[in-house]
Amino acid sequence: MTKVSQKTFDDLAILGGPPAFSEKLHVGRPNIGDRTRLMERINEILDRRWLTNAGVYVREFERRVAEMVGVRHCIAMCNGTVALEIAIRSLGLKGEVIVPSFTFIATAHALQWQEITPVFCDVDPQTHNIDPVRVEQLITPRTSGIIGVHVWGRPCDVERLEWIARKHELGLLYDAAHAFACSHNGRMIGSFGNAEVYSFHATKFVNTFEGGAVVTNDDDLAAKIRLMKNFGFAGTDTVIYIGTNGKMSEISAAMGLTALDGLDELIGVNRRNHGAYRRGLAGVPGLDLVVYDDVEKANYQYVAVEVDADVLRLSRDDLVRVLAAENVLARRYFYPGCHRMEPYRSYFPNAGLLLPHTESLTTRVMCLPTGTTVSPEMIETVCHILKLAAAHPEQVHRALSGSECSQTQPS
Repeated sequence: MTKVSQKTFDDLAILGGPPAFSEKLHVGRPNIGDRTRLMERINEILDRRWLTNAGVYVREFERRVAEMVGVRHCIAMCNGTVALEIAIRSLGLKGEVIVPSFTFIATAHALQWQEITPVFCDVDPQTHNIDPVRVEQLITPRTSGIIGVHVWGRPCDVERLEWIARKHELGLLYDAAHAFACSHNGRMIGSFGNAEVYSFHATKFVNTFEGGAVVTNDDDLAAKIRLMKNFGFAGTDTVIYIGTNGKMSEISAAMGLTALDGLDELIGVNRRNHGAYRRGLAGVPGLDLVVYDDVEKANYQYVAVEVDADVLRLSRDDLVRVLAAENVLARRYFYPGCHRMEPYRSYFPNAGLLLPHTESLTTRVMCLPTGTTVSPEMIETVCHILKLAAAHPEQVHRALSGSECSQTQPS
């Protein structure tokens, strides 16, 4: 890694200098945790020869998550998307469901897959979460529910959404993929709405290799979800409900338990890294880091930056290209927005007219690398590169234009 003090503007990789990092720096590179304990658990699984179907570790994982969140039920699943699909079906949602477009595509697909129309709602430009005022304006006789997304792990306006859902007799579900171990007014996210859905995908700070869960305080809903995720089986030979195979495996639960064992350490690393970025980017006009409420519990999983091109005189995409040349793979979240992906852009070609804040955010937001594989020294280098680019916008534009030209020339 090139030391910060040795990197000048002329050393930037877009100008022909060597990349700052010899290996690519990813957003969401998996956290592994205590390998020794993980392998012990895996060997115990192999010794028991109980690999799936509500084994010892899956039941322990569900119990620990439920206790941590403060809910009666956690139903572990093979992944977050299947968990979301089953939660949607268990609530009997149909017709239209209001959902933000500023989210990962799985949130919309989980509805469309079941022939439910996602009605895309704009977000609050400050919180990046679904705007309750716009939600109420979008309700029609076909509306059966609302799905809020706790973007960056920061809570939706759960009180307002709860009021709207009660008033209009709608189901209320939350995609809490970003929000494991986060709180709102001292209450853990996971305990709001009819149910909430977690993702434990490899890129999440707590991962089960691949996995997810539904958490709820509704006893009847939990019983239905447990049937649905196991083909509708109630006993060895009795099927009483339509279902699918959404079960979490024992090896995934072993990984999840290992992550829970080190939860405080993982959050500590993320918080340290977020603080390093906050200090490193302080005072750079046009680069605004998304911040967390330190009064609440947060996982600090995402280092999201809004780029104001009018102030910086460089766009978010310009900075992504500058960083990519240095082997820093910043991500454009949630570009270009669900409404601009298929099949939704064909179904709703003019949706963007009703989503001005979403349209703006998808061109402004980038996420920077964090996690246990990223050190404060690496972050110092990333911030230094961004500050070099910010100080020389015209030269960066020329360098990037030259790069584009060279890429289009025949060899």
